[in-house]
Amino acid sequence: MSDSEQSRPSVRFVTVGEDFSGQRLDNFLNRELKGVPRTRLYKAMRKGEIRVNKGRVKPDYRLVTGDKVRIPPLRTPAPSDPPTIPRYWAEQLSERIVYEDGTLLVVNKPSGLAVHGGSGLNFGMIECLRQTRPDDRYLELVHRLDRDTSGLIMVARKPATLRELHRQLREDRVDKRYLALVPGQWPRSLKRIEAPLEKNTLKSGERMVRVSKDGKPSITEFSVVERFERATLVQAKPVTGRTHQIRVHALHAGFPLLGDAKYGSEKGEALCRELGLKRLFLHAHQLRFKLPEVGRMDLLAELDNDLEEALVKLRK
Repeated sequence: MSDSEQSRPSVRFVTVGEDFSGQRLDNFLNRELKGVPRTRLYKAMRKGEIRVNKGRVKPDYRLVTGDKVRIPPLRTPAPSDPPTIPRYWAEQLSERIVYEDGTLLVVNKPSGLAVHGGSGLNFGMIECLRQTRPDDRYLELVHRLDRDTSGLIMVARKPATLRELHRQLREDRVDKRYLALVPGQWPRSLKRIEAPLEKNTLKSGERMVRVSKDGKPSITEFSVVERFERATLVQAKPVTGRTHQIRVHALHAGFPLLGDAKYGSEKGEALCRELGLKRLFLHAHQLRFKLPEVGRMDLLAELDNDLEEALVKLRK
């Protein structure tokens, strides 16, 4: 055997330890294959190059202790410095930490910042936190928010915390509430939307979600918070956690969210111009859950100034 054959990288099989039980496969692979772009990882999963227990799995598969992950020798780009995090985002995040202890961070994520890099983005919230908090050896997203959605998001600082909060999410023990503004008068009788959702990718590469009988079961509960002459402020509680769920369910009900560039309406755009609203009006304002050593947590994040100003104009 030649020296080149001996040095050629080969397939690895990694057994998942207890510390990584409950973690998403794509996040696990980011650590095992540092430097490999997410797009390449997703392609490897689609093609079956990456497998778990000899079977194909999706990127959002939750690992279990003892799982055997097949990891092929994927090429990594030449080493380079991590992307420079703009000072603006670093300052924003440092000012928007709602809760912190040795096991958990809860951040009031600003609109316009993705939760992680990928799909053409060099960085997201999690990369910002890791770079600006180098003493934190472990920072992992517990759940996600759309890039244009602001509000509360949890970041685990310990593997055990990630596993526990994932368990609570699976068992619907985490109470998440959002505030959203829609044009028109939301009917008080419309309190629950149960419509299956399916992801689609357009030819342009844009990801869209639609109501479809072939989609995954999806439920959102709505209630009216405040009425205005031409709009309604509603509270939304997602019972399931599908991509773009609140936005698509509101559209399905005939009330697309104000400022929604993907699912909005011309009527909504006109009202946004009048209000000076330049972003999606969707804000994760309340989180309720339990921390083993702390007990019941009930966290709130007030509306950002631009959203509150829109409401002030409507009240006038």
